[in-house]
Amino acid sequence: MGRNITCFSFSEFALVFAVLAVLLFPSSNGQLQYSEVQTLFTVQRILEYPSALSGWSNRSNFCSDFQSSSLTIVCSGASVTELSIVGNKGASSGSKLLQNFSVSYQTLSSEFSIDSLFATLSQLPSLKSLSLVSLGLWGTLPTRISLLLSLQVLNVSSNFLYGYIPMRVSLLRSLQTLALDNNMFYGHIPRWVNSLNSLSVLNLGNNALNGSLPSTLGTSKNLKVLILSRNRLSGGVPNLSGLVNLEVLDLGDNLLGPKFPALGNNLVKLSLQRNLFTYNIPSQLASFDRLESFDISLNRFVGPILLPLFSLPSIQYLNLSGNKLTGLLPVHMKCNAKLQFVDISNNLLTGVLPTCLRNSSSTTVSYSGNCLNNTSKYQHQYSFCSNPALAAIPPPLKKKTSSNKLILLLGVAGGIVAGAVIIGFLMLVLFRKCKAPNSRRQKTKVITASAGFPPRLLSNSKYISHTMRLGPLGLPPYRTFTLEEIEEATDNFDKSNLMGEGSQGQIYRGRLGNGSLVAVRSFRLKEKHTLESLMQYIEPLTKLRHRHLVSILGHCIVCYMDSQNVEMVYLIFEFISNGSLSSLIYDGRQGDMLRWPERVGIAMGIARGVKFLHTGVVPGVFGNDLKAENILLDHNLTPKISKYNLPMPSKSMAVKVGSGPLNVSEAALQPASIEQGEKSDIYGLGIVMLELIIGRHISTQSELDALKNQISSTTDAETLREAIDPSIHHSCSHASLRTMIDIAVKCLSKEMSERPSVEDVIWHLQYSAQVQDGLTTNSNVEDYLDLHI
Repeated sequence: MGRNITCFSFSEFALVFAVLAVLLFPSSNGQLQYSEVQTLFTVQRILEYPSALSGWSNRSNFCSDFQSSSLTIVCSGASVTELSIVGNKGASSGSKLLQNFSVSYQTLSSEFSIDSLFATLSQLPSLKSLSLVSLGLWGTLPTRISLLLSLQVLNVSSNFLYGYIPMRVSLLRSLQTLALDNNMFYGHIPRWVNSLNSLSVLNLGNNALNGSLPSTLGTSKNLKVLILSRNRLSGGVPNLSGLVNLEVLDLGDNLLGPKFPALGNNLVKLSLQRNLFTYNIPSQLASFDRLESFDISLNRFVGPILLPLFSLPSIQYLNLSGNKLTGLLPVHMKCNAKLQFVDISNNLLTGVLPTCLRNSSSTTVSYSGNCLNNTSKYQHQYSFCSNPALAAIPPPLKKKTSSNKLILLLGVAGGIVAGAVIIGFLMLVLFRKCKAPNSRRQKTKVITASAGFPPRLLSNSKYISHTMRLGPLGLPPYRTFTLEEIEEATDNFDKSNLMGEGSQGQIYRGRLGNGSLVAVRSFRLKEKHTLESLMQYIEPLTKLRHRHLVSILGHCIVCYMDSQNVEMVYLIFEFISNGSLSSLIYDGRQGDMLRWPERVGIAMGIARGVKFLHTGVVPGVFGNDLKAENILLDHNLTPKISKYNLPMPSKSMAVKVGSGPLNVSEAALQPASIEQGEKSDIYGLGIVMLELIIGRHISTQSELDALKNQISSTTDAETLREAIDPSIHHSCSHASLRTMIDIAVKCLSKEMSERPSVEDVIWHLQYSAQVQDGLTTNSNVEDYLDLHI
């Protein structure tokens, strides 16, 4: 039987050999394996071809051609060991709410799968360093992350990742750096962080983490950098004195306190600004010889200022502003020659400005708002700083001794019995009086204390968005108050607690039994309403709770015992103690405290509050009174809208609260007025943004038109800076300023149809913050105050 013999030409043989070489041997791409080359191309496709990867091709030498600030690939042998990709779709301004996730043009498309991304990356078995920054990643960190067993560095900062930090991360035993900052992670800081024995850098800043710090943090012996700033963390700080290698600790912009944390003395940078720390600055800080940057601004520290801080051998940045520190500054106090920035403003300091601060040309010094002599900046009178009440430490609660417990219990028991007898007698008398047919009508008041709302009203709760449920972080549950609670909180509505008065009632400052401050607003109904009908008005109030609104904590309804008609209604609001936005940007003495990044963050927060009012509740709330004086700021400078309209269930129920934080109107239910109210809010938002830019009040329409024309027609950077607030000249980039100006001008369009949506406003403000953040990062300006949105 014959055999068929196939003969290959030389060219055909060469082609077959080339194919086999590709399949069986490493490629010529820097000796990178063919399988890893294909993995990189798959990553490029999953990330939807970001600009940083636009230069990739089959002829690329991946191990040597790509070394830049946006892309780094490092190889060892035939494998990728380091992959760093930096894009331009990140949440660099620090998104804290899941509503940011809806900004589709900043995130990757709905086709993106983060699970597929990490499954693909697991095919790089030698990968030790992975950085995927500002790429628009969204979703929860997948369980497949534990497949990257060789990882030493994981950096997925400035994206849109959310959910709990998965426990699977604890399986990455070689991990040395974990950076999850500028995302939307929520929940508690996991207790297992100390199980990562090699971890030296932990950055969870700018998320929505809450709860207390785990005590296990103090056992992470190898930690060098710990950044937990800009979250909602609360409570005391665990003992960190055992972290002997810790050099950078940033806990700023939380609700931590009141005791100063126990720390090791090897710190180089320590930031505790904008928390609830109280009491004295510990004297042990005088031994922190390596400390270069120290920031405890905007807390509640009291007692004498710690003078050795100024002469620490390494200190360069020192910010003690916004506390209640006292003491006499010596004229010949010693200062370290390396000091570049000192801020002791807004304390209770007396004496004169020390020579080492007054005559230093290399040190920027802020000292306004004290009681210093012979200074050019604003100072209080000496009597202001000598008031002992201002610098008082809140007294600790006294514990009852065990010897008094029995007496106390007997007294309570006796009081209960006696009280029951008295109450029974009074109820009997009252019952007889109400039964008497000819007796005079008694106006004895009772307080409704309903446990909840009818099911028909609660059925609308399905319209409450997940964003709204996340909004009131830190607020107690909405509840019904008793009249006795209100009277006790306001000292029986004492005049000293009266904050304002309108046509419908008064506004009182109050302090509840748990010590928290509230604002109590009363109004008397002009028309008769039954309790049942009024509950239809109250139920929508329970939904208006958000991070950027002055939220309602509860209500108290007063009615007659012999009638179903309601007499008085009290609304209890959270108390915002830091004043209004207008007092901060119009007051020249405080203007230098509000830098450009903060102004952008405040504008963004107001816009988010408006977005919640428009879309976070059903029906939406439109036509709100957006003015700088109606924007209140909490201790973190988080903006809160204090006057907003409430859609009422029927026209007959319309109640106008007037000058309070509630301007009730049925207009929002009229379809023809919704668009007008929406665009009216955008116009008001534009005015607030313009005032943030120029740093002063705009009083007339002609002044507004002139300013709008001036800043919109100016293209030269230097000319533009002449029109803005001088205090932000050196803290804003031209691109960031120009972006915010452009969107503000669009908001002020005379034609409503030309004004942008609130989503467009938020997007432009995020971009303004992003380009500004790029400036601060590239310039290494560490003393910028971060955004609060």
